[in-house]
Amino acid sequence: MSTKPFSEDDPRVTPYLSVDGAAAGIDFYVAVLGATERMRMASPDGKVHHAELQIGNSVVMVADEFPELGFRGPRSLGGTPVHLYVYVEDVDAVFAEALARGATEVNAVKDEFYGDRVGQFEDPYGHRWHVATHVEDVPPEEMAKRVREAMPD
Repeated sequence: MSTKPFSEDDPRVTPYLSVDGAAAGIDFYVAVLGATERMRMASPDGKVHHAELQIGNSVVMVADEFPELGFRGPRSLGGTPVHLYVYVEDVDAVFAEALARGATEVNAVKDEFYGDRVGQFEDPYGHRWHVATHVEDVPPEEMAKRVREAMPD
């Protein structure tokens, strides 16, 4: 039996989040995004060395900060250039739950020209999330028109 270079069951790109307080972060992602915890490796003091969360058909890996290994979260780095875009069934409910659990609103939920209803928040650990519900299939010709209207020269 040969070992495959990657699992066919998992996405080929998987974000790995460094979270200062990963155990609480995992609780946040489970409560807000409906994540399911697939596994967790923690030390006796509770520090998370590695965890895997299932969100829909995607996996997000999470660990506590380990600066000595180069694992630092957005708060200790002064921000993040990375955003995560997640489709959910009810963007308004998910966004409200995120804010109720300590997230900060970056952009309020609104209908976008490309057919998604989307809002952006920063979680309590400094990671940026766009949560969206697809509400309209936009044909290519209409999309081109909307892009021109939304982003004039």
